[in-house]
Amino acid sequence: PELAALRERGRSLRGQLRVLEAEESDLEQRFYLGALQLPNRTHPAVPVGDQSQARLLEVVGEKPVFDFKPKGHLELGEGLDIIRQRRLSHVSGHRSYYLCGAGALLQHALVTFTLQKLLSKGFLPMTVPDLLRGAVFEGCGVQPSATPSPVYTIDPARFEDLCLAGTSEVGIAGYFMDHAVQLKDLPVRVVCSSTCYRTETDTGQEPWGLYRVHQFTKVEMFGVTAAERGTESEELLEEFLGLQKEIFSELGLHYR
Repeated sequence: PELAALRERGRSLRGQLRVLEAEESDLEQRFYLGALQLPNRTHPAVPVGDQSQARLLEVVGEKPVFDFKPKGHLELGEGLDIIRQRRLSHVSGHRSYYLCGAGALLQHALVTFTLQKLLSKGFLPMTVPDLLRGAVFEGCGVQPSATPSPVYTIDPARFEDLCLAGTSEVGIAGYFMDHAVQLKDLPVRVVCSSTCYRTETDTGQEPWGLYRVHQFTKVEMFGVTAAERGTESEELLEEFLGLQKEIFSELGLHYR
């Protein structure tokens, strides 16, 4: 009789657990969806308002002045036969392009130049997956389920919950998510060259050129810092900004 009573008690507890687990799952989903609506903190120095409130902080170099009307990058590239963006709607749709000859070599040279510079500064080189799960995007502040979606989603009938990354930041963040980093190893500086896929507008109404395209190669700097003093993140951001300025200056470019 005692055994029978205990077994009956066990069945009763299992029934209660099923009800509680369903309630827990529902609560977790509701709180998670609520958390996704919380914005990232804005830096206190950022002006409030639209683009008209932006402040020009620094200008480096001088904008060149020509005694003729300069051509845009697409017109120059097409004239040199190193960029092709026209007559591609039947091949890859709008906002796509080919780099040929010196154009392709220029892209490789820029990637190599940037990688070598950052490796000399102690950055950890990394390659990352292009396909990542939705939770990793959400952790970076991107919602794949938004309408319109900012990312390409793979056919869910074949691959459930996989999207193409628009930046290697998502893959690097996924590498560090859900595990601890030793305090003595911080900050971690990562550099990654990756193909970036973005669902920019797909019509032919926008200006021509290698701007707002669906696919491009980018070298990313990514940092993981401690938060003991509360200033580590901003200090690393300033370091990254300084490196960006070095890169642009060494390429002989005017920038602001």
